Amino acid sequence: MTRPAAIVTGGARGIGLACAEALADAGFDILVADLADSPVKGLTENIIERGAAFAYHPCDIADLSAHTTLVDATLRAFGRIDCLVNNAGVGAAERGDLLDLKPDNFDRALGVNLRGTVFLSQAVARAMLRQPSDHARLIITITSVSAEMASPERSEYCMSKAGLSMWVKNLALRLAPEDIGVFELRPGIIRTEMTAGVSAKYDALIDSGLVPAKRWGEASDIGAMVAALAAGRLGFSTGSIINVDGALSVPRL
Repeated sequence: MTRPAAIVTGGARGIGLACAEALADAGFDILVADLADSPVKGLTENIIERGAAFAYHPCDIADLSAHTTLVDATLRAFGRIDCLVNNAGVGAAERGDLLDLKPDNFDRALGVNLRGTVFLSQAVARAMLRQPSDHARLIITITSVSAEMASPERSEYCMSKAGLSMWVKNLALRLAPEDIGVFELRPGIIRTEMTAGVSAKYDALIDSGLVPAKRWGEASDIGAMVAALAAGRLGFSTGSIINVDGALSVPRL
């Protein structure tokens, strides 16, 4: 069997990098799409040392015209696309009173997190349908517990993830007859560059019992789940939402 190939958006660091590493360890060849013109130092060697072929493609997913080029680059590199990990995203540009939310900040969050991800998924799904595969095919979208749990100080982020969650449901229905699995992963409080600026706040909240597992989530927790899904043994669960949050989102009295 030919090695399967995966695209990981925002795969140069944090959760995306952990997903790329886990998929490489699981036998996938990897294309990382990220904003920089060239891969960050050590990224190429990291993936190749795991036994995978590696390609890098600079891409801003908010630019819809870049999606076809990204798909074409993956097909040139590997001849196939078996897995898309929609990881690229942005946080709230400013935290504060939602009554002061600026249209530009709203547009930025929705443009990347929702609009860009929706239409990249569409482009990749079309490519998958054009090329039958001997491996399970999946589109895995990383949203957030904020798709359901409100945070008024970063409402645009929550709205973008909630909208993305509904897109995943619809995409799962469309692609289920085609045997393409579609999943949503909702990370909780994960230790990344995005949360570094508020780490003291979350340390206190975790200590006070906000997260029943009593620890930060790590990027590797997300990578492990992505690899488990990509193995293809959970295909009949397509359309599922999987919380990776240490039980943070479980309702409690």
